Amino acid sequence: MITDNELNKKRLDNIREFVRDLAIPAEALVVERNQIPESLVEVMRANGYFGWSIPEEFGGSGLTTEELALANIEISQAATAFRARAGTNTGIGSEGLVQDGTPAQKAKWLPKLASGEITGCLALTEPEAGSDATSLKTSALLDANNKGRFLINGTKRYITNAPIADLFTVFARTDPDNLGARGISAFLIPKDRVGITAGPEHRKMGQAGSPVSEVYLKDVHASFDDVLGGQLGAGFATAMKALNKQRINLAALCIGPAIRLLDEALDHVKRRTQFGQPIGEFQLVQAMIAESKVEIEAAKALVLETARARDRGEDITTQASICKYFASEMCGRVADRVVQIFGGAGYCADIGGPIEMLYRDVRLFRLYEGTSQIHLLNIAKRIMK
Repeated sequence: MITDNELNKKRLDNIREFVRDLAIPAEALVVERNQIPESLVEVMRANGYFGWSIPEEFGGSGLTTEELALANIEISQAATAFRARAGTNTGIGSEGLVQDGTPAQKAKWLPKLASGEITGCLALTEPEAGSDATSLKTSALLDANNKGRFLINGTKRYITNAPIADLFTVFARTDPDNLGARGISAFLIPKDRVGITAGPEHRKMGQAGSPVSEVYLKDVHASFDDVLGGQLGAGFATAMKALNKQRINLAALCIGPAIRLLDEALDHVKRRTQFGQPIGEFQLVQAMIAESKVEIEAAKALVLETARARDRGEDITTQASICKYFASEMCGRVADRVVQIFGGAGYCADIGGPIEMLYRDVRLFRLYEGTSQIHLLNIAKRIMK
């Protein structure tokens, strides 16, 4: 649902200008330094990118699901690090608070997340709890010496923005006798809390400039006021609410790079000549171009319709998985075709421009927020019950 067509157009135009004039020209520097220049982060803050999904009463833009999807399609046409820098604030790092936070928690944290003053992150995945998130081992047990507080212990892995995060939404087992979802609670832990530390950045295949690391928790003190929503045992339900929306967001993020890749390919096939003619004249090349365009448009239609359904209040759990699966697989296929169209230039960072970088960047889309295989199982389970 688009609430104001004129405002939505202005916002998308602003994002396109940022991507074209600032983000894309800085991509090589981001890859070289593995960091987005702080001057560009400041532009993102000033333009309100950190608060897209946070309600207006807390200083955000209060975008609908459809408006957020459209914004994500645009911002993700630059290197994925740009969206990831603000993405945890507009996605999994704030959505739990927006959905289930207490009034006091929302008032304390959401304005700072919306402005970009602080960076949030979601600490769910563990070394032995990836796709099977309910098997997490991080514990939050009542302190024997102080029944008014918990002691959190455990290790989290692959946590986006952890090295720069100011607020961690930590999922831990508060009921050791309940090994399922109902034994898990969520805690809001600031970075200056004694005992919580982020490890060194993982050395990733792609997505340079988007810091990811482990998070270590050693006897971290947490009070009942730190329990997200004030309710023990509700953490996994909160995570699923956040992830359902995030799967639509991520599907939108897969569309942006695919559009960029196809645009690069369309330009290349007109300029590159072989056998005395532009390679775009060859029917096998045309087929790869056409297949990519069809899949991009199909993914976009699927994502936007699912976003509208969520805005209407419908249960989109199955559709969110379908979106994430289809769009991430689509983006991988488009990236592979474009490398094939560019040939050796698509494999070389110093010749083919952004193609090699984008190819590596988009590979992660089929892994995080649920692997493609997990989503296939989820879809089958829901439609066959």
